[in-house]
Amino acid sequence: MGQKVAVIIPAAGKAERFGANENKTFAKVGGRPVFLRTVEHFINREDVCQTILVVSQSDIGQMKTKYGPNLGFLGVMLVEGGDRRVDSVQKGLEKVSEEADLVAVHDAARPCVSLAMIDAVFSEAGKTGAAILGAPVTGTLKRVVDGVIDGTVERERVYEAQTPQVFKRDLMVEVFANLPDDLDAITDDAQLFELAGHKVSVVASDRTNLKITTKGDLTLANAIIKARPVPKVKSFGAFEEAEW
Repeated sequence: MGQKVAVIIPAAGKAERFGANENKTFAKVGGRPVFLRTVEHFINREDVCQTILVVSQSDIGQMKTKYGPNLGFLGVMLVEGGDRRVDSVQKGLEKVSEEADLVAVHDAARPCVSLAMIDAVFSEAGKTGAAILGAPVTGTLKRVVDGVIDGTVERERVYEAQTPQVFKRDLMVEVFANLPDDLDAITDDAQLFELAGHKVSVVASDRTNLKITTKGDLTLANAIIKARPVPKVKSFGAFEEAEW
């Protein structure tokens, strides 16, 4: 029997770069909310035993009122997040079932991840205990200070970290039980494992697994999703598409 995976989907970020009057979590990609497009990649996988959506305190009321019944129908657990990403992931981790062998963390703002990417990183984490998706950097990188180039960064062996980031549950519980004092500089979960001295494997991905950060990213995400196969998801039954 294959290893079971619990998936934590953080959607509690402030999204300050997206726009003051809009929330990227609820923005539409291909006519459906970003968070739903992301959730759909996991809810019907046979190896996923649990899907946990972590939402900010300011958004959880709207999420429960507008989407709660549908999410419940899809088997998605809603959890209120914290001030920082690491706090939100920890709150999700507290709800992970002991049935799970692995825990995957995947950004709600990455709706374009492919089935092949998920399969590959799940498989690698099952072998090594810790694995993430990463895209090799291909462009020229400049270090900029006060709007002026301060130097060129060597791009050889440099990868952009993506999600899912997948870890053995017992190992992840241990790492989160011994968090460093300074958490403000932590931008992904793999960094915590690095600081704890654990090796983290990187599964090569590509830039189509983009993270929606600005409104311009929605245009790219729409184009990518149109070119991808539609995930097979549970029937909504009595729920109308318009309710999403």
